[in-house]
This record gives sequence, structure tokens and C-alpha cells, in this order.
Amino acid sequence: MSPSIVDLPWLPLAPADFSARCRALGSGGDPAGQALQTLAGFRLSAQQATSIGRALKRCLSSGTDVAPLVKFHLGILTNATFDLLNDHLPAGAVRHGVALELATTPYDQVMQEALNPASSINTTKLDAVLVAVDHRWLGLDQVKLGEKPEDWVANAVQRLRSVVDGLRQHGGAPAILQTVPVPPQSLFGSYDRRVRGTLRSMVEQVNLEIVAMVEQTGSYLLDTAALSERTGTDRWFDPVRWAAYKLPFAAECFAAYADSLGRLIGAIRGKTRKCLVLDLDNTIWGGVIGDDGIEGIYIGQGSAKGEAFLSVQQTALELRERGVMLAASSKNTDEVARRPFREHPDMLLREEHISVFQANWIDKPSNLEAIAKSLNIGLDSLVLLDDNPAERAQVRAALPMVAVPELPDDPGWFAWHLSSAGYFESVGFSDEDRLRAASYASDAKRTEVMAKSRDLGDYLSSLDMVITFSDFHRKGRQRIAQLINKTNQFNLTTRRYTEGDVEAFEADKSVFTLQVRLEDKFGDLGMIGVVICRPAAEPAAWDIDTWLMSCRVLGRSVEQAMLDRLASAAQQEGIEALVGRYVPTAKNSMVSDHYGKLGFKCVETAEDGSTRWYLSLADYSRPTLPMKVVVTPLELSQAAE
Repeated sequence: MSPSIVDLPWLPLAPADFSARCRALGSGGDPAGQALQTLAGFRLSAQQATSIGRALKRCLSSGTDVAPLVKFHLGILTNATFDLLNDHLPAGAVRHGVALELATTPYDQVMQEALNPASSINTTKLDAVLVAVDHRWLGLDQVKLGEKPEDWVANAVQRLRSVVDGLRQHGGAPAILQTVPVPPQSLFGSYDRRVRGTLRSMVEQVNLEIVAMVEQTGSYLLDTAALSERTGTDRWFDPVRWAAYKLPFAAECFAAYADSLGRLIGAIRGKTRKCLVLDLDNTIWGGVIGDDGIEGIYIGQGSAKGEAFLSVQQTALELRERGVMLAASSKNTDEVARRPFREHPDMLLREEHISVFQANWIDKPSNLEAIAKSLNIGLDSLVLLDDNPAERAQVRAALPMVAVPELPDDPGWFAWHLSSAGYFESVGFSDEDRLRAASYASDAKRTEVMAKSRDLGDYLSSLDMVITFSDFHRKGRQRIAQLINKTNQFNLTTRRYTEGDVEAFEADKSVFTLQVRLEDKFGDLGMIGVVICRPAAEPAAWDIDTWLMSCRVLGRSVEQAMLDRLASAAQQEGIEALVGRYVPTAKNSMVSDHYGKLGFKCVETAEDGSTRWYLSLADYSRPTLPMKVVVTPLELSQAAE
């Protein structure tokens, strides 16, 4: 039987003690976030999903630490009855690393809530508002053959635009806009697409306009139309439940919808996975290379089994093309495991595509830890694709933060399971994303040069680095927001801002902004740093609201270069001092003395471990930097857009 996305078949079945483990959460002061995420990672019934939501609420209300989950407060505007669906949403978000809190509104009060400055949705501090409206609310529930269908489409788009503008103006929260599922009933059959005024033609036109609106307004897109198509619109739409209860769609689709929304919110919060780790034997080729030899494994065209494994490799390559790193982990002899990559004519994957290659007889959890360390990423950035149920179970038990999809017996479904699980959900795609895999390959060359260098100064000089500073601007906006939301280790305050917030910083003349790029003779590392400064409480001082960097550029004097640019810009504006803050989190202890190393003086230490630092620019001395510095004026940055 073919799998269905409705069943979330990439998730393992819940254990027998699920309820007991849920009840135990939040009963003490110990961190419960990882335990919550582990429990949410099972295939859940409606009752079990509700239990996750209750456990999360219990933890949050009692002050229990939910790290590594990040909090997200979501408002919901809808023309349907969302009560039953709301029971599923926290579990879907927890699965993707988010502690979700909901702010709901009365039934079918979309426009009233969005346009009223004093409404609950606009007076609550929200991270985003889900605008969950369908074709009925948009006025597209009837065929318009005898009228001007373009006017109905325009009215639908304008109505939705009014909601988005109202939310931005009165509440400040970005919208999550849904594409609109197309009702399955047709008037002309296959000819429906060609007739102006049919439901299909009008809704599809509105969906194109929604995508454009997302780009124009800094909103986020939830492709509900695509989800309904995968589910099957005859299965998605439930006219009986709509008439009786105004349910937005069939209840059997609630879990899939919650997972889809959860992965989007996770991506907004920077929780997208970064690396796909591939097992080898019977995962990317059929057979065991150590036993069957290069001629005996299944891969390539001409057989169903060979083409199935070829599709896995194709999927992996496509993920790499969009910036996902690939690694290999196999219980094997290294030289034997590499032979298909080097010699088999039908292999799509080659050694140069693999950022880290681990083939040995060590247990898989240890190898995964080594891969994460080698790439300088967290274990929660890894996804393991492995055909062996025992290996999957071992990794889930030892490293619950690693994502491990269930796989069926037939390899023809491997690529489908990996893609459907949504581990690599994205809210943007930049040049840095495209070049990431190649950039990590360049890191290996940098490491080789460092090993041959006499000392650190010699190594840094040999890299021929060029650091470029510019203000925030539209072209870099998406990448800036991405860095702000996913950078955890080298992040002094870990404040999270949306793309709309970044746009607001661009327009605010009282805010100083800095985006930092770095390149060297081995390649372009892209944007690697962000700074945001606001006027401080002290006279003639700037408060450093945000300072973050990619850990990949540690030890290259980038911090000194950033401070030098910040000090220079501040002095040009008549600023006499810089004020920095360090706010401790579970992941950023490495920067606890960041300001101290740069010459700031610690002037305050709070009970929670946060510190406040002060630097008088009269005492600041410019350093000698091992790089060329380029400062791009704002007008040139804007001209380049």
C-alpha cells in the first residue's frame, strides 16, 4: 500500500509508555525541551498530540526550562472553526524545535481583528499571525461566468491585502499567508482551467497573487494548496463537516497540516537542518559493497531497484545544490566504501559532493558526533538516512536531537520519505545558501594551509582575505533575517527579528546597521556577521542590540575588524562610547567574554549571568588587520540592488 502524507509515515510509532512520559514532563525544574521534542517526534494520535500541547503548556506556565525549544507566539485569524485543529498545532511545532503558544480569535472575525488597533490580535505581542482563510472568505465560492471574474479576483486579493496591512500597521506582526486549496468539483471537467470565471481558474490566479504579496510585504508563505493536492482534494474537503461545524478541512488531515505549519515556524526560527548524513549499503545503492563488490551492487538505469537508489542520490544532489551539506557514515572499510564514488559509472554522487566521509567500524552515534564537530554545527542540524532499523533506533536513543526518518522496505519510497519529512524547510534562498556546500569544501583547503603555516599570522596573511562592510539594504534583507534567526553560538543577545523587522531597521535613521561579508583566495564565505546598534540611555553612546557572527570565521580577526568599523562609524556620528550586553543562553557561552577580549570594561553583572560592558572610544586604538577592508556606502549598496 502506498504511503500517504496524511499518516506522517516517516515518523516512528509512539511507545507504549507515551502517556506516562507526557505526564512526567513539567513536574520538576529539570530541562524538558528535548524530552518534549522526542515525544513529538513520534506518529501521534489526536489524543497524543493534545497531550504534547498540554505538557508544553504545563512546562511554560511552571517556568520549566524548555531548551532547546525556542518560543514562538502565533496569532490565528480564520473564517473556520479551528478549536480541534489547535490541539494539534503545538505538537507539530515542538517536533520542529519550537515551543508554540497560540493567540486565538473569535470565529470569522478576520477583518475586524486585523483592522482594529485595539483588537486582541493587535495588542498582543506576537511573532506572526496565521491568516487561515479559504476560497469562501475570499468570495470565490461560486462560478462567475456571466460577470467579470478579474474583478472578483482583484477584490479577493485586495481583501487579503487589507488584512496584512492592518496587522503590520496596528500590531507589527508579520503574516503567514496560506495558498488556497482548489475545490475538487469542476464545471467543465478538464476544460475548467481554460474558462475564465471557474473556481479553479480564479483560485489559481489568487494563489499567484498571494505569492507576490508575500514577497511585497515581508510575509511568510504556507503552501496549503500544495498540501491539499498531495492529500487529494476529495479527501481534504469535507462538505459535511463544513456545513455542520465549519471545520476548515477534513479532521484526518489535521496532523499533516500541523506538521507543515510547524516546520515553517521552525524555519522562521532558524531550526532548519543543515546536513544530510547518508548511510551507504542498501541506502544509496543496493547490496553490500564489501561483500558484493563494485560489480554486484545495484545502482543506475535498467532495473527498478537500481533506479530507486538513483532517485535517493538525485534527491541528495538537489539538496546539496540548495545548500544542504552531505556527509557519509557507514560501517565499512574506508577504501572499500569510497570505491563506488570513484569507480562506478552510474553513481551520481562523487567524493567531491561529500563534505565529511566517515567509513569505519565505530558505532554510528560516535560517527555522527564526529561529523557535527568536523562541520562545526550542532547535532540538531543533522538528518540521518539509514535503511537499518537497528541503526535508526540506536541513534534515536543515543542522540535524540538528530532527525532520523523511518524508511519502508522498498527503496523506491526512500526519497519520498526524506522529502516529505520537511527537515530542510526554508523561508528564503540566497546566494550564500547556494554556495554553502562548496564553501565547506573550501574550508578543508583552508585547514590544509593552516597546517603548513608557521604561525597564525602567517596563516591569516596567506588567505588574502577581503572583508566588506555595508548597511542593511533590501538585497541582503533575507539573508540578514536568516542569520539573526539561526545563529546561536556566536550571538551576544540572541534577539530574533523577522524580515519585516530588518526592513524597519533599514528605514530608522537612529539605528546603525552593519552586514559583513568575507572572502579569501579559496572562495566567498558570503555574509558572516550582523551588527545592530541603537541610541543608548547614556548620552552620546550606542547600545549594541545585536552582534552575531558565523563560527566558521573564528580566529581570523573578524571580531576586531567589525569593532573597528563600528568604532569608526560611531565617531563619525559624534558617538563617544559603545555599550555591549551579553545575555547567556544554553549555546552562547563561548562569547561570554567577547567584549572583554575587545577591550570593553564590565560595568554590571546580573543574577541571571548577563553582563553589561562599556568602551570609551577616546581610549580605543585601531588594530592592524590581516585583511583588506572595503566599506560600501549605502547609496552604492542601493544602486546595486
